[in-house]
Amino acid sequence: MYRISPFVRHFAVALLSGAALATLWVNLAPAAYYDFVEWRLADLVLPGWVWAGSVTFTPLMIVTDMLMALFFFFIGKELWEALILERGSMAGRRSLLPLGLTLGGMAGAVALWLILSALIETAEEAVAGGGWTVPLGTDTVLVYLVARHLFGQGSPALHLALLTAILTDILALLILGLSNPHLSVRLLWLALPVASALAVWALHGRTPPPDATERQRRAGRALWPYVLAGAASWFGTAASGLPAALGLLPVIPAIAHADRSFGLFAEAEGLLHDPLNRLAHALVWPVTATLFLFGLIRGGVDLAAFQPTTLVTLGSLWIGRPAGMALGWALVAVLPGFALARGLRAADVLRLLPVLAMGFTVPAVAVDASLPGGAMQEAARLGLALSLLVGPVALILGRRGG
Repeated sequence: MYRISPFVRHFAVALLSGAALATLWVNLAPAAYYDFVEWRLADLVLPGWVWAGSVTFTPLMIVTDMLMALFFFFIGKELWEALILERGSMAGRRSLLPLGLTLGGMAGAVALWLILSALIETAEEAVAGGGWTVPLGTDTVLVYLVARHLFGQGSPALHLALLTAILTDILALLILGLSNPHLSVRLLWLALPVASALAVWALHGRTPPPDATERQRRAGRALWPYVLAGAASWFGTAASGLPAALGLLPVIPAIAHADRSFGLFAEAEGLLHDPLNRLAHALVWPVTATLFLFGLIRGGVDLAAFQPTTLVTLGSLWIGRPAGMALGWALVAVLPGFALARGLRAADVLRLLPVLAMGFTVPAVAVDASLPGGAMQEAARLGLALSLLVGPVALILGRRGG
C-alpha cells in the first residue's frame, strides 16, 4: 500500500476549524451567524423551462451547491480509479466488502431512525417516516483522520475505511436527491451532463492514436475542455433538481487518466501528470478552503438544542449503522470469491465499524433538506456533532486492544 498524501489530514483540520468557529459564533451571537449564512448576495431570474424559480446566491448556496462540487469531484475521482484502474482497490471481488459495509450501514441507520422516530420523537413538526435520509452519510475526511491514527499509514484497513466512507457519502447524496418529492420532468436536464461527458471524451479524452503529432499530443493534455464540460455538467445536474454538489461526477470517466492505481489519495500520484491527476493536484488547496467554509456555514451547533431528535440521530449512527455494517459484512462473506484483503484481519474490520458511525458533511446537508426548520434541525445537528465523539472512543479502545 502506498502512503496516503498528507493533504487529506489538512482537509480534516480545515473542516473541524470551520465547524469550531461556527459553533462558537452561533452560541455567542446566533442572530449574526444566521444573518451571515443566509446573507442575500444576488438574485438571478431564469426562464421557467431552465430553472424552477429564481436563483438566490447566499453563502449557504455558494458553499453547499457550488464549492462542494469540487470536494465530491476529488473523492469521486478516487472512487472511479479504485473501480476501473489496474490494481484498483474495488476491482472485481475486492468490491464485495466495501459494498457490503456501505449498503448494510445505510440500511441499518435508516431502519433505526424510523424505529426511534416512532418511539421517542416528540417534535410537533415531525412527520411520520420523515428525515430518514439524515443518517445515510458519514464523513470521509474525519473517518480518515481517526482511522489513520488507529491503523497507521499504508494499512489496508485505512484504505477500506476511505473506500467505504467515499462510497457511502456519494450514494447518500444521490439518494437524498432522488427522494425529493418535487422531482419531475426536470430530470431531463440530466441529458446535459451525459452529453457533456460523451462530447469531451470523444473530442479530447481518448488516447491519441500512435501516429498522432506532437501538437495533437499536447492538445490532448489540455485541461480547459474538461473545465467547460464540468461547468455544463454541473448546470445540468443543478437544473434537474438533484444535489448540485454531484454535478462534476459525470465528467470524471471522460477525463484521460493513468492506467494503474496507486491507492486512495496515494502520495505517489503527485508524480503523475495525466489530466485527471493534474486536475486533482490543482484542486487540493481550493478543496481545503471549501471544507473550512463548509464547516463554517453548515457546522454551527447550538449546544442548547438537545431534543429527542438528537437521540434519534445518535442512535441511528452509533447503533444502526454499525449493526447494519456487521450484517452486510456477514452477508457478503458467504458469497463465492469473498476474501479479506491481504494484511486485513477480521479484528481490524470490527475496530473500523464505530469509526464509520461518525456523520457530519453529507448528513449536515441532509438535515436542511429532510427535516422541518427550526428546533428539530438544530437538535439533529447537535446529534451529528455528538456522533463525532465516537472517534476518540474508538481510538482509546483500539489502542487498548478493545
